[in-house]
Amino acid sequence: MTKLSDATRNKLKSVSTATVATALFKRGLRIQMIQDVHPLGPDQPTMVGEAFTLRYMPAREDLNTIEVFRDRSHPQRKAVEDCPAGSVLVMDSRKDARAASAGAILVTRLMKRGVAGVVTDGGFRDSAEIAKLGFPAFHHRPSAPTNLTLHQAIEINVPIGCGDAPVFPGDVILGDSDGVIVIPAHLADEIANETFEMTAFEDFVTEEVGKGRGIFGLYPATDPQTLTDFAAWRKANGR
Repeated sequence: MTKLSDATRNKLKSVSTATVATALFKRGLRIQMIQDVHPLGPDQPTMVGEAFTLRYMPAREDLNTIEVFRDRSHPQRKAVEDCPAGSVLVMDSRKDARAASAGAILVTRLMKRGVAGVVTDGGFRDSAEIAKLGFPAFHHRPSAPTNLTLHQAIEINVPIGCGDAPVFPGDVILGDSDGVIVIPAHLADEIANETFEMTAFEDFVTEEVGKGRGIFGLYPATDPQTLTDFAAWRKANGR
């Protein structure tokens, strides 16, 4: 896995998934947003980290009994213990939230190990407990049944689909109140630098619109005066 630099990580923590989506769209990447996942806690911090993946397949009953959790190599349990600090555990649960992908105990373990967050396109059990952790966690909806009823954990750290988005190990995951987006690993530094600059301009525009300024010539900046005003704003605000 490519190591995300501190500079890139910090820049991405200051930008939004919306801004990143625009930057990716400019490069022809249209389906990087993980669909139908939502933050469990309204005040959880922005999530940034490299993808470490877990793939579920449909459960086969004779292979998915409660006894499988005694095996230390069980992929779900192993993923929780192997996911590197600073990474995001991304689970392909086939967009099926009828059974949980994990629960509060496993999510708490991820948090204590220094993992940056967790995402599933299925559901979490103990969702109210997870929401209180202050840990970045995203799912489709709460789900009480154990994963064993429908999901068989089968592979760790392989390419997956999560909420219709392609996720390769080492891709950079950004999650905020709007959802979760996947940044291809080789574009992470480039996207971070561009969106950091875009965010400064968007903050300037937001202030101007708040003062009553119209958007024509301002957004996008087709009026040369806009760039002059933006340069002055950056200097005044240390941006």
